[in-house]
Amino acid sequence: MNNITLIGMPGVGKSTIGVVLAKVLGYQFLDSDLLIQKQERRRLREIIEEEGYTGFKEIENRVNASIDVNHTVIATGGSVYCEEAMKHLKSVGTVVYLKLSLDSLSKRLGNLQCRGVLLKEGQTLKDLYEERTPLYEKYADVVLEEEGKDLEESLHDLLEILKENSIQSN
Repeated sequence: MNNITLIGMPGVGKSTIGVVLAKVLGYQFLDSDLLIQKQERRRLREIIEEEGYTGFKEIENRVNASIDVNHTVIATGGSVYCEEAMKHLKSVGTVVYLKLSLDSLSKRLGNLQCRGVLLKEGQTLKDLYEERTPLYEKYADVVLEEEGKDLEESLHDLLEILKENSIQSN
């Protein structure tokens, strides 16, 4: 299968770039957080409040490990914690890590809880960044450095990376 899965910190632009990339490639677009909300019939924030950190991770892993699509750009949430889901997503396409500095992310992000970002008790954005970065690097097939780039520049660079890696639309 030739899907493209976008991973990276909250606010890095997975959904924004994903929608435009899907249009350019003639692919479908799937936001895994929206898929979780649809299957659970609850908003992410409600799932986190009701199920807790561990319960949410289990739901996220189950939903992401069951994604069965083709020619789709998939934007994920915190799925890098879910080894089963990440192995599945790697097996059905290319995983792209959208990389941005902590400083740039903190300028982009507002209230993390309102965004449905899963934080452990007392965890900060810096803690989350330091915890997730090694996981993004572990699972990424390719890395897109976004520092100092706007949407057009990031999209152009991503298309070049995909072309170099022979990942193109039909």
